[in-house]
Amino acid sequence: MAMEAGLAMQTRAVGVVGGGSRSGALGGDRRARAGSLRIGGPAGGVALRARGAMPVAPLCCVKTSRGQQSLHNSVDEALLLKRKAEQVLFELNGRCIYLVGMMGSGKSTVGKILAEVLGYSYFDSDSLVEQAVGMPSVAQIFKVHSEAFFRDNESSVLRDLSSMQRLVVATGGGAVIRPVNWSYMKKGLSIMLDVPLDALAKRIAQVGTASRPLLDQPSADPYTAAFAKLSLLAEQRGDAYANADVRVSLEEIAAKQGHGDVSQLTPTDIAIEALQKIQNIVNEHSVASGPFEDL
Repeated sequence: MAMEAGLAMQTRAVGVVGGGSRSGALGGDRRARAGSLRIGGPAGGVALRARGAMPVAPLCCVKTSRGQQSLHNSVDEALLLKRKAEQVLFELNGRCIYLVGMMGSGKSTVGKILAEVLGYSYFDSDSLVEQAVGMPSVAQIFKVHSEAFFRDNESSVLRDLSSMQRLVVATGGGAVIRPVNWSYMKKGLSIMLDVPLDALAKRIAQVGTASRPLLDQPSADPYTAAFAKLSLLAEQRGDAYANADVRVSLEEIAAKQGHGDVSQLTPTDIAIEALQKIQNIVNEHSVASGPFEDL
């Protein structure tokens, strides 16, 4: 889950978080004034200036396997995404969205699409921890300090973000293991991206494990090593992931679309399903204000 250095924020985002006091976050139809967001932690903090963000998750043309130009997302798909966002935006009332799931599940990619279409700001919690402690990667933080050190700073980041509104936050795969993190995420709406382990292992084996400290182990067969470790992590974290308000199953989406392989799904397919699930839950509970803690 890499994010551009500087973490550009969209102009609709947030007030100030700093020290022991926080500014009032803006909700409803009110627009936030540009300010700075201070992310603090045991190792220090970093102040981020709110400014206009570069567009994220654009609709673009890509070459198909036949070498022909084809729209990555059809016009109908783009319109459906926009319509779904419009339907849930008012009901969200500015609440943050937290994406949880295993490493490699697509939280960053889907998160950027959701932020773009909802007019929210996007943050990657791993990137914020890296900035707060002054290190270029989670892998280096694990190596120089420890996983516990990283988790402490991760919790501090989520605590500060939870005081804000109109954010989409892609969390690290292990953020769910600490109950305190759920107390922060329950102030908004949490969405679990459920991806089959074999698909995750294939993705990770293709790009390598150097940036994923919990998987970075020498092996003659990266897929086998990744699948074994992911299976163990899934077993350890299964109950924690079940705390999410919404579960988006890629297998279910693929089945509905008649695909035999989840790799045939586009990130927009997944974002549309996430918005549909959000709409279902807010309609079911008729929530127009206040946290989702009772869902």
